[in-house]
Amino acid sequence: MDKKEMFERCAAFHGHVCGGLTIGFKAALYAMDLLGIGFSEDEDVVCISENDACGVDAIQVLLGCSVGKGNLLFHMTGKQAFSFYDRKSGRSVRLVLRPRPDTGQSGLDYYTQKEPSELFDVKETKIELPENARIFISYKCDECGETTAENWIMLCGDRKLCPDCYKTYDRFHV
Repeated sequence: MDKKEMFERCAAFHGHVCGGLTIGFKAALYAMDLLGIGFSEDEDVVCISENDACGVDAIQVLLGCSVGKGNLLFHMTGKQAFSFYDRKSGRSVRLVLRPRPDTGQSGLDYYTQKEPSELFDVKETKIELPENARIFISYKCDECGETTAENWIMLCGDRKLCPDCYKTYDRFHV
């Protein structure tokens, strides 16, 4: 599949074409080139995005990273920065978008016309590669009756409570 078809798939998934989607598209292409990765059927490729903006959709489409598979994670800093990891090779890269110069162009036009290497600084990853996603058993909350994954259950005496029902003990902030 050529880059035009790849971008069209990203736009179809995202719902429209915009500068933000183009940023994620170029980041994914650059990561594919730098790390020799492609679409991840499982968790071999991991992305930690530092934002929850439009570009994340392109990363999902091109690299197969998703929240549900546990290989799309967020470290919210508000930066257009993405860390990519290849579990098979152990290699990783952090791509940080360079500031866009005031050229009078729209973001879409500017990002479309640039090569990924012109848009991103390549840095070492700052965050350690997370463990593979785990599967947890669920417990019924003793308050509301809704099932909740065990890693979210909180104990209050002999009761198992979900985060919505658990009340934090805090005598200093009334």
